This record gives sequence, C-alpha cells and structure tokens, in this order.
Amino acid sequence: MATVKASAAVSHVGRIRSNNQDSGYAGRRLFLVADGMGGHAGGDVASAIATRRIADADVDYDNTTEAAASLEGALIAANRQLAATVADHSELTGMGTTVSAMLLVGDRVVISHIGDSRIYLLRSGELSQISTDHTFVQRLVDAGRITAEEAMVHPRRSVLMRVLGDVEASPEIDSMVLDTRAGDRWMLCSDGLSGVVSFDDIHEFMSAEAGAKQVADRLVKASLDGGAPDNVTVVILDIGEPPAPATPPLIVGSAAAPLAFGQPEPVRGRGIRLTPFRPHPVQETHFEPDSADFFDEIIEEDARRRRRRRWMWSFWIVLLIGAIVITFVLGYQWTQTRYYVGESNGRVAIFQGIQQDLGPISLHELHTETSLDVAELRTYDQQRVEQTISAGSFSEAYRIVQRLEDSVE
Repeated sequence: MATVKASAAVSHVGRIRSNNQDSGYAGRRLFLVADGMGGHAGGDVASAIATRRIADADVDYDNTTEAAASLEGALIAANRQLAATVADHSELTGMGTTVSAMLLVGDRVVISHIGDSRIYLLRSGELSQISTDHTFVQRLVDAGRITAEEAMVHPRRSVLMRVLGDVEASPEIDSMVLDTRAGDRWMLCSDGLSGVVSFDDIHEFMSAEAGAKQVADRLVKASLDGGAPDNVTVVILDIGEPPAPATPPLIVGSAAAPLAFGQPEPVRGRGIRLTPFRPHPVQETHFEPDSADFFDEIIEEDARRRRRRRWMWSFWIVLLIGAIVITFVLGYQWTQTRYYVGESNGRVAIFQGIQQDLGPISLHELHTETSLDVAELRTYDQQRVEQTISAGSFSEAYRIVQRLEDSVE
C-alpha cells in the first residue's frame, strides 16, 4: 500500500496580478489545484468554492471505483454550486475554474481533471505530464498545426475548452486510475508555473534531492524569476516510507481566505467580497468560446497572422539585403577614389583603391606601372614602397613617384 511520505502546497500571487485566483489543497488522501477565471471579483471566488466543495471527498475509500465516482461527483457538485452562486450574483457571470485533483487509494491514484492546470509524475528520474490541457492551442498541437514550444507563446494559449462554472450543467471531466509506488513524486500546478517554466527546468527541480516543501518553493521561485505574469500554485506529493505524520489539510491561495457575501464595503486583507457590480472591465487570463464558429475564426486569424509574419520577415530581409548592397556599392565607390604606391613586378607602381581585400573581392587594381626598379631605391624608400604609401588621389600618388625618382638621381 502506497503512503504519503511528504506533501506541500505553495501559492503566490505572482508579479503582475493584484489578487490570487488560484487555490491549492494538500490533505490526507486528496490533493488538488484550481485556477480561477472571471476577473478580480470572480476567479478567486470560483477556485475557492470549488476547492472547498471538492475537499469533502478527502476520506478513505474501499476501492478505486468508489473513489473515482466520489471525486468526479465532487467536481460536478462544485460546478452546480458555482452556477448557483452566479444565479444569486449576476455580476459573477462567466466565472469558472480549472481543477486538477488526485485521490490516493491504496497503491493507486484516482485523477479528475478539467482545464489547463496540470499533473506531473516523476518516476525513476523520468518526468511525464499526466493530464492533457483542455485548451484551443492543445488542439492545434494535437492536430500537428503548431509545436509545443509555439503553444507556450501562442496569443490564444489561454482559451479554455472546458472549465467548471456556469457554462454547462454537465462538463466533460477527464478521469483515470493509475498505479503509484514508493519513490514517485507527483506535482499538481496551475499554468502560472507550466506557462513560464520549461518542461526541462521542471524536470530538474523535481529531480532534486530535496523535500517536498523545498521543491515547491523552488518551482514557485523559478516562475517568479521568469516574470510570473499570473498566479502560481504548486502542490507536491511524495510517495514512500515512512508515512508523513497526521497533520491538518493545508489550503493555500484564495480558498484559504474567508468567503463573504453581500458586504456593503470592500473587505481589506484576506477576505473575498462579492461586489454588487463591476465598475471596470477586467482583463481575463482564461475564457471559453461562446460560438461554434469561434474555432474557425481563430484558425483563419492564425493563418492571417502567419501570412503577415511571413510578409514582414520578407520585407525586412529584402530591406536588409538592400541596405547591405547599397552600403557595399557606396563603400566600393569610395575605395576607388583612393590610391597608393606599391610594388609590381619589382617596379614602383601606382594602384587604385585600398590595400585590403574583402574576402574574394579585391578592393584595388594596378593603375600605372613605372620603369623605376624598387631595387634602385634607398633602403628606407624600398621599405616604404614594400609596405605601400597611401595617397588621396592619383596626382598625389604621381608626385610620390616623382620624389622617389628624384631620390635615385
């Protein structure tokens, strides 16, 4: 029977957000992360309501069938509770939350997942992403339209296909039952981590010889070091011996704050107030499409964006090539206004251009070869000619040659 050796939950508001819409839970058997959507007055409420309702499933079960039914039922019940809350508070219309939850039953784990929070498993040094993102860009990745790397920076990466909320009464939830064993390290996280920290970096942090709390802190710090544009929540679960001592469930994020309804004035501190109206528009990090044509529109928008990007790249490349060509032509023309005195076939000669070459392109050519032998010159003048004597014009170069001839006579 697998036992919980250690667990930890850490949540941070991030560097941009003014409030934390994430919630995390690390209990006896149940572990979950919820990432709320719906703006300042909705996202935190959604994840808090869902987390508290699903936490009721943190009990012992006789088998995985019973546990799976209970966990999925808890998510459906949370969905109904969110819909009822929106019915009573119309200003919260559109709020919702992702949920990634796992329940430990014997030597197996029961998983229920909806949205783009993630579940990872580190086993024998190999990291695997267990959950699948319910996002539009994940559909593009699955269809081979874009790569996983492109998905991380795609402008529509936050478009959710499925969430808990007031969108539909019976949302489709991914459920699975997997084996677990001593030495496994599980992680649940919001996209505030997975959208900032790369898979390879997550692997490195998860593989560290450190306790669950230390690993969770390091992962959150990595997101903060990367800019943390969103809230970030991490739950770590280590399987093995000896089992962790019994402790109260750990709740972090918005679910750890008291939930208050209908207060006339804003509540400062950790309280959450459901405001009667929303005076300012809120920029969302997640939203669901509300029309069947949305995906066709997005695909066409992506195609237009790719065409614009190709056109812009072509324009700048042509412009750059043109600038290089013009610079080269003007530079070459300038070099041909210069002259120098040097040696050609043992005689003093006048060259047009400059002494240097540009790769295979010669920047000088023989202009006039005189009858004056270099060997007839004084030693000092021989050295000067061999090292070349620069001149600003042909007439200046000619005068240099005349002086050399006079020195011989």
